[in-house]
Amino acid sequence: VPLCIRWQKGRKEKMTYKEIVTYIEEIPRFTRKHSLDHTREMLLFLGNPQNGKKIIHVAGTNGKGSVCAYLDAMLRAEGKSTGLFTSPHLVKMNERIVLNGKQISDEDFCEVFEETMQAVRRMQDAGLEHPTFFEFLFAMAMKAYDRAGMEYIVLETGLGGRLDATSSVEPVACVITSIGLDHMEYLGDTVEQIAGEKAGIIRPEVPVFFAQTAPGSDSVIEKTAEKEGCFCKKIGKDAYEILGIEDKHIAFSCASAYYGTTTWKLNNIGTYQPGNALLAMEVMRYLFKENGHPQEWRTALARVKWAGRMEEILPKVYVDGAHNVSAIQAFARSVPKNPDGNIILFSAVKDKEYEEMISYLCKHADAEEYVVTLIDGDRATDAHILGELFRKYTEQPVTVIESVKEAMQYVLRIQGRRTVYCLGSLYLTGMIKEIIQESLSGCGEV
Repeated sequence: VPLCIRWQKGRKEKMTYKEIVTYIEEIPRFTRKHSLDHTREMLLFLGNPQNGKKIIHVAGTNGKGSVCAYLDAMLRAEGKSTGLFTSPHLVKMNERIVLNGKQISDEDFCEVFEETMQAVRRMQDAGLEHPTFFEFLFAMAMKAYDRAGMEYIVLETGLGGRLDATSSVEPVACVITSIGLDHMEYLGDTVEQIAGEKAGIIRPEVPVFFAQTAPGSDSVIEKTAEKEGCFCKKIGKDAYEILGIEDKHIAFSCASAYYGTTTWKLNNIGTYQPGNALLAMEVMRYLFKENGHPQEWRTALARVKWAGRMEEILPKVYVDGAHNVSAIQAFARSVPKNPDGNIILFSAVKDKEYEEMISYLCKHADAEEYVVTLIDGDRATDAHILGELFRKYTEQPVTVIESVKEAMQYVLRIQGRRTVYCLGSLYLTGMIKEIIQESLSGCGEV
């Protein structure tokens, strides 16, 4: 009998951390998408842990996680206590619930689960349905932040914005990152439709900050903000200037006199990251006004390492979570010219525009060899199908190795002085990070 069913029948002894993770992972098998009213009811049964918190709500197609990480770092630099809620996790579920810069401990994860489960049982006794996978983790996070007495909470939407569980709470600021074509089966097949879903996080008279993307999507956000009576600021592509990439850091300056002639640095080589950082900086500037400490923000930003985003996991081996066309385009713009050459390790899920992703990579990313692999799960695209598409668009060598571990062993064996980039799916990023972690801890071999 699945753990989820045993729980519903009642279970007196406490579950282990491993059992709890299994229970949460099994939730999608017996529930369905719920309304925001259902999520609000769930929070009510949990004691409304969101009340009294200053919540910054972040939506968008690409860059959400990075903007959240930058906000969290700068808030802590201002001496504020913070909760950071992001998704998906790459290796361990605890990654989604961060308190003052540290993942929730296994012990606290278990305790918060017990409290949330008690609330869920009361919900079901009252005739309400069990929360979804994402609702459940969102509830756990809000309870964890309340228990820890956090002042600020940075919330990343799970999918879209308008109907996302995170939209059940009231924010002090709404942030929308760049808009692109992704999750089109849920959000629409034009950037305007997708922008409409993302703009669903906007609340009456709550300030809105968004990244300039395209006239159509920008207009949707601006009109929604105007309708709701919100202060609205667009962060233009000319609001910063990239000064260069050196020692695995990217340096940039800001056009606004507020930031003076300061050079800002990020611990990342993605050319799209200064835009994400400035979006977060402008939110901070609004919230703290003359009481803010930009020099402290500068130090905090330079230290941020956001897992899976142009992250160097071994010497000259990077993982990047680019998993849609616009993210692949941003990746290609960020890959520096390398006289020693590059290798790309790629995989993708079925519901992405993977042929367009592959075509763009072959035309615009500087690579000497492509290695294609197969991620775990039902959504994975057959590696041989991906391999044939690469051969369609490039004359460079294409190697198909279904096992991710064996694919990693292969690229490390042939790497030499070349740089390896692993991308196409966040699942691939998570699997590679787990393989590397196991090898470094002596539990496995790469």
